[in-house]
Amino acid sequence: MKIINNPPRSQWPSLCERPQLELDFLDGSVKNILNRVRKSGDEALKELTLQFDKATVTELRVSAKEIETAVANVPTSLKSAILSAAKNIETFHSAQKRTVEKIETMPGVVCWRKATPIQKVGIYIPGGSAPLFSTVLMLAVPARLAGCEEVILCTPPDKDGNINPAILFAAQLTGVKKIFKVGGAQAIAAMAFGTESIPSVSKIFGPGNQYVTKAKQLISQEGIAIDMPAGPSEVLVIADSNAIPSFVAADLLSQAEHGADSQVVLVTASNELIDSVGAEIKKQLVDLPRKEIAEQALSNSLSIKFDSQPDLLDFVNEFAPEHLIINTTDFDQVADKIVNAGSIFLGQYTPEAAGDYASGTNHTLPTNGFAKAFGGVSLESFTKYITVQHITKAGLKILGPIVEEMAEAEQLKGHAQAVRVRR
Repeated sequence: MKIINNPPRSQWPSLCERPQLELDFLDGSVKNILNRVRKSGDEALKELTLQFDKATVTELRVSAKEIETAVANVPTSLKSAILSAAKNIETFHSAQKRTVEKIETMPGVVCWRKATPIQKVGIYIPGGSAPLFSTVLMLAVPARLAGCEEVILCTPPDKDGNINPAILFAAQLTGVKKIFKVGGAQAIAAMAFGTESIPSVSKIFGPGNQYVTKAKQLISQEGIAIDMPAGPSEVLVIADSNAIPSFVAADLLSQAEHGADSQVVLVTASNELIDSVGAEIKKQLVDLPRKEIAEQALSNSLSIKFDSQPDLLDFVNEFAPEHLIINTTDFDQVADKIVNAGSIFLGQYTPEAAGDYASGTNHTLPTNGFAKAFGGVSLESFTKYITVQHITKAGLKILGPIVEEMAEAEQLKGHAQAVRVRR
């Protein structure tokens, strides 16, 4: 990790940049994939799956037999863990349901919002070197709670054309029936435009690499809704001199192992902690199966020392991390001053990994600084609100003159007449 001491504010924008591909190359590549799928449908998906996943797929949809076999192959202990996680996720998201409140803005004028589920949604589940079956729970559970009629799941196959058994178990557990063997930007294109096998949807959810994120951004320009820009994973840890170095190192490595383009950052006022965490990272890396991936991510990552607490907090809010761990003795006071973060983890015993899997909060979060404007996935992400109003004859007598006056001032006499004729 690069060590930086009290960087001036003029340097912050460059420090907040995430590792990424050349934008021109990325944009052109993804546009090409989207166009191929739009034009050639299933044929393009099979060609791209062979090209990128090295898998020959004859049937894109996962069969009932494949699901049955996969479920039988998931170890009992893992099934139990997934069931427990699903229960916590359902408990947390169920509590987000809102009651309908009818508001009388003036006598005889009543307005309210009606929540309706998005009928058709697509969920993308990364499945390459790290098959994220936990993401199935994070997306399919709230989709079911919201009442979405159709959920389409796309995930890349392995080289043998199979889907990770835990992904299929989690899908079955959450009621997802339409599962397809397709990943990357081509999966986003399939759910956006529809193919012979894969239905088009109204909104697409799920994290992914830079290709997936770029595809989501491009299809959103064509009227397909997306949850948020959610690209390569990232974590920022605020730690003080009382933090246990092995805890901090483990938290940083837990994100670094996601991918070479993941970003991990340590922010502290303690030079000693930076040194001790660095030593712990080297120690823990030795036994990490994804050591090479983590090392690539760490080469682009940062340890930053700030002598000024206000500067430290301002930098964190400018960085707007996807995951923010506050490992300080005064974590409550620090958290109160955070306005930009996807999800916050407080204290020494709240690893970000808990939120990734089983505490109950959603792990589909904005990355790359988008936490300044976006929140993570919630139950409301799968619903839309329709405003409803009812005005009585008496109510229109009170409200009508106001509307007429404003309509006349805007020179929209038809609007004024629509009120006047009723009065």
